[in-house]
Parts: sequence; C-alpha cells; structure tokens
Amino acid sequence: MTSPATSSATSTSTYSAALRRLYFIRFAFAIVWAALMFATSTMPGPFLTVLLIVYPLFDAAAVLWQLRADPDSQRSKAAEWVNVIVSSLVAIALGVASTISITAALAVWGAWAIGAGIPQLIAAIRNRRSGGQVPQMLSGGISVFAGSAFLLQGLQGAGNIAGVAGYAILGAIFFLVSAIRLSMVLRKKA
Repeated sequence: MTSPATSSATSTSTYSAALRRLYFIRFAFAIVWAALMFATSTMPGPFLTVLLIVYPLFDAAAVLWQLRADPDSQRSKAAEWVNVIVSSLVAIALGVASTISITAALAVWGAWAIGAGIPQLIAAIRNRRSGGQVPQMLSGGISVFAGSAFLLQGLQGAGNIAGVAGYAILGAIFFLVSAIRLSMVLRKKA
C-alpha cells in the first residue's frame, strides 16, 4: 500500500519532470522567436504582427499546460489564471497596436511584461518546493523592470522593438537554467 507521503513525493517528482519538459520547450521557442524578431523588428507589417501575437499566445498556452500538470488541487492558482487571461488579451492588443505603430506595440508589450512578470514571480514562489524556481523568480522580477522600460520607450516614441527579442532571450536563459536545475533535482531524487 502506498503511503500519502510516498504518493505526494511521486506527484511532486512527476510535476517537476513536467515542468522540466515545459521549460526546455519554452527555451527553444523563445530562441527561435527572438531570432525571427531580430530579423524583422524594424519592418512593420503582417509578419511582425503575427510574431507579436504568437509570443503571448504561446505564453498563455504554456501556463495552461502547467496548470493542467500541477497535482496540487488545494492551492490557489489565481496568479496563473491571471497570467493566461492577461496574455490572451495582450495578444489581441498587440495585434491591434502593431497595425497602428511600432511604438504602440512596444508600449503594449511593456504593459504585458509588467502584468505577466508579477504572476510569474508569485507562481515561482509557490512552486519553489518543486525545485528550480529561483531563476523563474528572478525572471518574473526582471520582467517587471524590463516591462517598465519598454512601456516608457513606447510612450516616448521609440521606433525599434528589437529590445523585446533580447527580453525573450533572457527569459529563455532563465527557462533553460530552471530546466537544468530541475534535471539535477530529479537525478538526486532517483
């Protein structure tokens, strides 16, 4: 017969493994997306609009996947749901803003980075027992600061949105570090 402690440890390990896979996927996506963004950031048009819409939609989908994989049905998941809702709304707002101007899209991106960074920080603090969450805590905090800078640049009329590609690369690095850290934690548990 399996004890509740053993069952809890198994579900925590399963969740940690799921997070590790998700973080590797998010790393790869962000690197590819950033390369495309660097190549097209000064050329407003349909491709840039699609790129800007895809990133927050991917973020929302990844958080939904994380929610589905989380075995802890007792804790509040409000921060994650806020992230999903905000990211979905931002995808729409970026689609509209990018057809107006790059500066409008930059301001929307900045507001989103702030709005997504806060729940990411909260979720990482709550998931800290799964391991590998310190980079996610840092990423959430940095997102708030970077978002503030993007918002100010957009409001001041900056015409280049390439900085968001750098932001995505930094996020990708944090996801990679978290995935590697989770791999080490899982190896120790095995």
